[in-house]
Amino acid sequence: MKTISVHDLTKIFGRLAAVDHISFSVEQGEAFGFLGPNGAGKTTIMMMLATALNPTSGNAIVCGYDISKDKDRVRENISFIFQELSLDINLTARENLDFHARMYHLPEKTRKERISQVLDVVGLEDKQDMLVKHYSGGMQRRLEIARGMLTHPKVLFLDEPTLGLDVQTRRLLWNYARELNKEMGTTILLNTHYVEEADYLCDRVAILNHGRIVVTESPEKLKDSVGEGLLRLKLINDPSENFIKMLREESWVRKINQQENWLELRIGNGSNRIPEVVRLARKQGIIIASISQRKPSLEDVFIHYVGGGLKDSQHG
Repeated sequence: MKTISVHDLTKIFGRLAAVDHISFSVEQGEAFGFLGPNGAGKTTIMMMLATALNPTSGNAIVCGYDISKDKDRVRENISFIFQELSLDINLTARENLDFHARMYHLPEKTRKERISQVLDVVGLEDKQDMLVKHYSGGMQRRLEIARGMLTHPKVLFLDEPTLGLDVQTRRLLWNYARELNKEMGTTILLNTHYVEEADYLCDRVAILNHGRIVVTESPEKLKDSVGEGLLRLKLINDPSENFIKMLREESWVRKINQQENWLELRIGNGSNRIPEVVRLARKQGIIIASISQRKPSLEDVFIHYVGGGLKDSQHG
């Protein structure tokens, strides 16, 4: 059953097509991620699906409701965790959650039960009466996730939820999100430029570039699509044209990247190709200083399909 169905969704700001005729669907209980650099259109897509922005054209159905015609119904079924913190830091954790629950008209008994439940899930039960302004950044993020869980949403939107957090806190938040997804069946839509976040959390990932979806698949299938492995060679001398030509003629070499005396080979059809590379190098009088092999990562996938990196991105 599809929780989200998007057809030809477009958003234009002036002359810029921030989102350019995209179509995709998300199954109930699926964790679906958008991976892309700053300006790729990730946040704009999410804001339209959450009814905070009107599309220029196209349409989308979220939890059975049209995002343009049934905004209130959509909002009743979703929760949104933004890039920027949106807590009242002059209230305690429990007061923040109680205010949010009242806004959704939860009965008093349900409010109390759910507040205790979500505080326990994110490990903040013993800090529930502390003012949020005294929380660390990681604790504030955990409280925001608790607030997102409070109404038992059918869809949880996570817009760069771990931006600026340390690695340990980031991993804790990933675990909370996975628990929500797997144990409560909540559909998750994630925006991120952290490849490891998309790899860890998502059942499927859509790679975005300039407002368009380049490719959509599971992280493993995306990695398999660019080759079974990567060989990285450091050469004592610059590689000759004949050596590179010989490598290109090999059926198992899918792509070659060269930077000075470094070569990176994207390979397929069997993983152990080091002896063959060494043999070809010797034949051309090429001396290899070092050689290493690894499996492709989502970063490699992104570079393969888009041709740029993600490391300097902050949001999109």
